[in-house]
Amino acid sequence: MSERIRKHERARVHMDNSVKLAMLGRICIATQLDDGHRIAVRKHNEEVDRNRHILSKIIDAVKFCGAFELALRGHDESDTSENPGIFLGLIDLMASIDRDLEVHLENATVFKGTSKTVQNELLDCMLSVLRDRILEEVKQSDYIAIQAEETTDICAHCQLVLVLRYIDSHNNIQERFFEFIALPNATADTIAAALLERLSTILPAGQERKLIAQAYDGAAVMRGATGGVQRKVQDVYGSAYYVHCYAHQLNLIMQQATSHIPKISQFFSDIGGFSTFFHKSFKRMAVLDEVVAHRLPGASTTRWNFHSRAVNTVYEHKDELVKCFQTIRDRGDFDAISKREAGGCMRMLEDEVFCFFLALFHKIMPHVDMLFNQLQRRNIDSVFIAGITQSFTHRIQAIRDSVPSLVEDEDYRGPVQEPPPKKRMAMGEELQQHLAIEVCDTIMSHAKERFSFTKHLISATLLQGDLFPQHSRKFPDSALETTVDAYPMLEKARLKTELSLIYENEDFKGCSGALALFQVIMENNLQDTFTETVSLLKILITTPMTTAESERCFSTLKRVKTFLRNTMGQDRLNALAMLSIEKKLKQDIPDFTTRVIERFATQKDRRAKFLVTVWVRIGRRLGPDPDPNF
Repeated sequence: MSERIRKHERARVHMDNSVKLAMLGRICIATQLDDGHRIAVRKHNEEVDRNRHILSKIIDAVKFCGAFELALRGHDESDTSENPGIFLGLIDLMASIDRDLEVHLENATVFKGTSKTVQNELLDCMLSVLRDRILEEVKQSDYIAIQAEETTDICAHCQLVLVLRYIDSHNNIQERFFEFIALPNATADTIAAALLERLSTILPAGQERKLIAQAYDGAAVMRGATGGVQRKVQDVYGSAYYVHCYAHQLNLIMQQATSHIPKISQFFSDIGGFSTFFHKSFKRMAVLDEVVAHRLPGASTTRWNFHSRAVNTVYEHKDELVKCFQTIRDRGDFDAISKREAGGCMRMLEDEVFCFFLALFHKIMPHVDMLFNQLQRRNIDSVFIAGITQSFTHRIQAIRDSVPSLVEDEDYRGPVQEPPPKKRMAMGEELQQHLAIEVCDTIMSHAKERFSFTKHLISATLLQGDLFPQHSRKFPDSALETTVDAYPMLEKARLKTELSLIYENEDFKGCSGALALFQVIMENNLQDTFTETVSLLKILITTPMTTAESERCFSTLKRVKTFLRNTMGQDRLNALAMLSIEKKLKQDIPDFTTRVIERFATQKDRRAKFLVTVWVRIGRRLGPDPDPNF
């Protein structure tokens, strides 16, 4: 071996390679240390810093307009325009306090940054950064649920909104707007195909069990057991159980309670007539403002909180309304139709039957309002729903029990003006009491039926705090069996042991809902002890009980399309909606602007320079670095 080594050392090839090794990197080092090259790199990076500073200001202006739903472009954006739009106005304002931006706007020839093309490209980049962040959060979560709702927007285009619900890495429940999806029609096949296409990108293959719920508004096309959207989605995602929005359930309950009783249906029709009477004429509205000093809200067939406001307003201002109608009848500048309709409204307010139902629903509606408002919250779960719906039925039962005293109490209905000369036959007290009890019974029976937890939702009863004493005496085996059948990823034996311990522990009995219990377990680092209970809690918390968030998104859609650009493309619409809806998410990304700039710089080849040149030194050090910045 030593002989061969000495022979190799004497070979020409070895000597040549030794020389090359010794000289390796010397040419590159010389090039990099060349003064001209160093100066060029420094100037390039200084220009990049300036361009990035300018672009960050433009991004701030786009973010501001998107967050507050302000128009990005005006009708005339020329230099001589007196109203170039809010976006350019913001840019000019920032330029007045930023000398670099002012110089750039005056002298820029390659990249000015205020064109509609740059605006659209920045919107694309912002949407991409925010969606990537949402997908990162979804990837880290154990379970997700979807909320979807379909409607026709202000431009008569069919749109589907998709909202994702999950628990993030900080153990907070999140409902994130993901996108508006344009649909050619509103059939079940079209909606299901669009949802499945999006879900395939959100949940890669093998993660189908991660989707544990889907919530819609209850329309037949959504909830159909055989051909509805929920069935088609569940065929692919087996654990994605359907949940009917509970806020819509409440509306259906009130509709049932009023529509099948003719006298009650007539009462709500009459209540809506007051608002209609005044909104038809500004002269009538002026008298209303003068005498009553309070506007009457309009009624809605789908939102019972509007009916509630109408009932409360008429009840609380009944005497003023009678005076208002009498003023309209007495004044000579109103036409015969106005006087005739005012007389009809005034006689209605003096009618004994109308006043009785007004008093009855004045007692019922605040409880409907309270439940409706609680159902609009984001951080609710099935355990919380069980508690508030049970309280609602108890309060309606209390009103039912007080009906006899309401019938006898004339003062509760409020003072009634002098009766008309020919008074209609009054409804007897017995019939009044019968109808009032029927209304309460209808509300309670439909509430118990529609708010009852069946199938997979029965799992919520396992963690309902007020049932813990009962469960500690007799364990709810049937509910546990149903839960494990619905969610086979749970280990039955361990879950039963954990639940038995929770039922007997006094520290857990004060938890008002699944979210409260989950937070107690996580804050005390008990997640390793109650592994299966934590998994069940995550499922219950992730399951959406209402579609309120998706409806809020459609409210944003309407405003965005009305006040910004009705002719915008779908991507721009999604970007602007994302900026408006997910303002907090944008603030929670500390390097949001930097990420947008990086996306913008690499989106395509640009004449303006936005990418920094990095100084790299190769080889051994030949001497002291003449410039410590490189």
